[in-house]
Formats: sequence, C-alpha cells, structure tokens
Amino acid sequence: MIRIVYGSRFLRSAKKLDNELKQKLAECIAILQRNPFNSHLHTKSLTGGLTGFFSFRITRDWRVIFKFLDPEIIQLIDVAHRKDIYR
Repeated sequence: MIRIVYGSRFLRSAKKLDNELKQKLAECIAILQRNPFNSHLHTKSLTGGLTGFFSFRITRDWRVIFKFLDPEIIQLIDVAHRKDIYR
C-alpha cells in the first residue's frame, strides 16, 4: 500500500473544510492509497507551472494536488476549490 505524507499547506487547508468535505476527503485518500489512478478519483497529470504534480477530485468542485516522492510515497500538497487550486 502506498504511504501518504501531508504537506503543511495541505493540513492548513484541510482543517478549513466543512465536515462533509472532510469525510469525502478521507474516503478519497483511502482510495488513493490503494490505487492513485482509480477512476473514481479522476486523477490528472498537471501541466505548465505544475508539471510533475497530479490532482484528484474530492467532489465536482474540490481538488487535491499531490506528487509522488517515489513510487510508494505520495505527498499531498494542497486542497482547494477548483477555481483557486491551480493558481
């Protein structure tokens, strides 16, 4: 199983989520640990200034940015609304 590490920005942003989003985030992280490219997550490789990073969906409007530190470790970078996350 893949190990998840949490960046400080991710932890600050996740604390601000409402309880429903926190619950969905926890479910998505559990899926991410088993298979980062599970179709439920809609994982995408990012481009431009975020090349080398990936994102997955919590809901239609909320995203998490992450990167692979190695094939067995994922670092969660940030969580935010899709209008704000890619800035």
